[in-house]
Amino acid sequence: MLLATFKLCAGSSYRYARNMKALRHQAVLTLGQELNRRALGGPTPGVWIDQVRLRSSLLGSQLEETLYSDEELAYLQQGEEAMQMALGILSNQEGWKKESQQANGDKVLSKVVPDVGKVFRLEVVVEQPMERLYEELVERMEAMGEWNPNVKEIKVLQKIGKDTVITHELAAESAGNLVGPRDFVTVRCAKRRGSTCVLAGMATHFGQMPEQNGVIRAEQRPTCMVLHPLAGNPSKTKLTWLLSIDLKGWLPKTIINQVLSQTQVDFANHLRKRLESSPVLEARC
Repeated sequence: MLLATFKLCAGSSYRYARNMKALRHQAVLTLGQELNRRALGGPTPGVWIDQVRLRSSLLGSQLEETLYSDEELAYLQQGEEAMQMALGILSNQEGWKKESQQANGDKVLSKVVPDVGKVFRLEVVVEQPMERLYEELVERMEAMGEWNPNVKEIKVLQKIGKDTVITHELAAESAGNLVGPRDFVTVRCAKRRGSTCVLAGMATHFGQMPEQNGVIRAEQRPTCMVLHPLAGNPSKTKLTWLLSIDLKGWLPKTIINQVLSQTQVDFANHLRKRLESSPVLEARC
């Protein structure tokens, strides 16, 4: 499928025959569109990545090498793997236990995943269209510290292509200083297929952002947010957030579990207030 698509793309682009850079760029965009289609179009998140790798590993690597450095390619691959793993966890409906449920219907579930640890799953309905959430969570990512007290700062360190960024996040101390200052360096990618958006990420290494004195470098395990219009009411959005973090340091599991589940509940409340009070931007999802 991918090879046939590439041949069709190349055959219809004779005007670029003397400009190999443009031809390669168009082919990579076509491959990217196919990746997006497979990423969000099927029930098993791992299948599309396996198929794409098997059918286009040689072709894709040759073309992408002309556009990205080895380091950038590694970040792109890490972002895709984070999405694959996070969606795989969410797709398995077995073993989830309720941590809490709010009067407005917001609920937090959790379970222990082998080789990952304990993960938390927030499920909420927000009375705003999906594009509005995408604006705030992706387009305005660096402004999150303005409305979410649990975040002091988010800074984009590097952008790779149109879907992938490396970020540094400085988290605020928890209430009562149960958990001291933490920071995260994360590779994040955003994919959209039709009416569904997936925002995924995981911890990475970025040489230009070493550990800081007085702050513990924590790690995001594979995590993601899935956004899609509520069935029958596209003016509302179903948001599912898979959270998996290694906070590092010496912390009792009871405190970690309490802090992470409460962080998700607080996030939903702060996000609603932000969406109600801030102006609308044009979404680029």
